Amino acid sequence: MANSLVQFRADDASRIQATNICEQLGIDLPTYLRMCISRLVQENGVPFSMKIEEKNSRALSAMRTASKIAEENGISDMSLDEINAEINEARK
Repeated sequence: MANSLVQFRADDASRIQATNICEQLGIDLPTYLRMCISRLVQENGVPFSMKIEEKNSRALSAMRTASKIAEENGISDMSLDEINAEINEARK
């Protein structure tokens, strides 16, 4: 099957935001667009939703909780050296 180039214009802000979302999903924007075309043809319509569910992400939730605790305890601005010193002290 022959390939052809498909081009279209998008505003820069939307393109950047779309690229960032794709990167978080582990794909690039051209791959996402090929996926869209393929699935559109297979399903004869828009058949899927790909969303980053931050509210369900245990890792993001844990990081937010850790950041909140660090901020509450006045240690959110510690340098890497200070953090390592604290870890070494705790291990003694």
